[in-house]
Amino acid sequence: MATANLSRKSGVVGVPPLLILNWLIRTTFQIVGDDVHKLFKYAQEKKFAIPAINVTSSSTVVASLEAARDKKAPIILQMSQGGAAYFAGKGVANDKQQASIAGAVAGAHYIRSVAASYEVPVILHTDHCAKKLLPWLDGMMDADEAYYKEHGEPLFSSHMIDLSEEEVDFNIQTTAKYLKRAQPMKQEIGITGGEEDGVNNEEVDNNALYTQPEDIYNIHKTLSAISPYFSIAAGFGNVHGVYKPGNVKLHPELLGKHQAYVKEQTGSKDEKPAFLVFHGGSGSSKAEYSEAISHGVVKVNLDTDLQYAYLTGIRDYVLKKKDYIMSQVGNPEGEDKPNKKYFDPRVWVREGEKTMSARVQEGLVDFNTANQL
Repeated sequence: MATANLSRKSGVVGVPPLLILNWLIRTTFQIVGDDVHKLFKYAQEKKFAIPAINVTSSSTVVASLEAARDKKAPIILQMSQGGAAYFAGKGVANDKQQASIAGAVAGAHYIRSVAASYEVPVILHTDHCAKKLLPWLDGMMDADEAYYKEHGEPLFSSHMIDLSEEEVDFNIQTTAKYLKRAQPMKQEIGITGGEEDGVNNEEVDNNALYTQPEDIYNIHKTLSAISPYFSIAAGFGNVHGVYKPGNVKLHPELLGKHQAYVKEQTGSKDEKPAFLVFHGGSGSSKAEYSEAISHGVVKVNLDTDLQYAYLTGIRDYVLKKKDYIMSQVGNPEGEDKPNKKYFDPRVWVREGEKTMSARVQEGLVDFNTANQL
């Protein structure tokens, strides 16, 4: 996984500083560059992780930002290749990643436009770019460079390359190539179970779900020679999706061993020299989150749980108001009674936002992110 966190020149005029994060150059709105690095370091020191929320529309963006504002917490908003295409519209061709590129860029500009209204630090990220999706990353980095030329900062805070299906050397060297193009980047090594955006790893050997400390050190050594701005999503049995208890064995204690090995090999004075990422967070227990965070995890991906949470609000509304949405006119209160106030999308979509936002808030509490501002 690689994250482009290019530095930028100034903050946002007129936005009041927050209490704890006043050491950031930019305390609200979208943060990039040094601020992302500082926030991750602060997270390690205070033992919290920032949830990374997969967003696919303005509605899911709003639900996430509301949760962060209400819980006084920073947040990461990220788009996958499929989610970005959905942002552009399912009717747009995507044979050359054009919908995914256009949707990601449109989503980024939308998030930049509304983020300051919520007065929390927002990291804008793109998620899980496999080898076959690298043209999508290329298109977004073209947009980054164009935006940087005009504004002195990239459009996105970060990008993630997921070459965990490939050989380790190819994974590291390809990420290093992109790191040189757009410093800094964040890289993931290893393999994850479950399925996301068509990548299905459910049949792999369970041993492949556990990244080795030598691989973590190799990544750290290679990328730190280019830039200090990267983080690593090491596999410790984590998967995408929700599985029945017992199907997956998480071993977050392995992350502590990775940190110790990197510290030993590099001679670092830092007990947690690597920024670690927890992928496949949905369905994990609070104890598993807490242990992973104690070993330097600064970011936890949440998607499946939030998709279901969004559905429940709309589902429950439809079931409750069924007799008011079967026709435009006529309901239990009278044959001539209009139903517009019940079937207006702003009403039932809002119910999905409420339940999704509540689940994001739950994650902010579980990850100790709440009340960090």
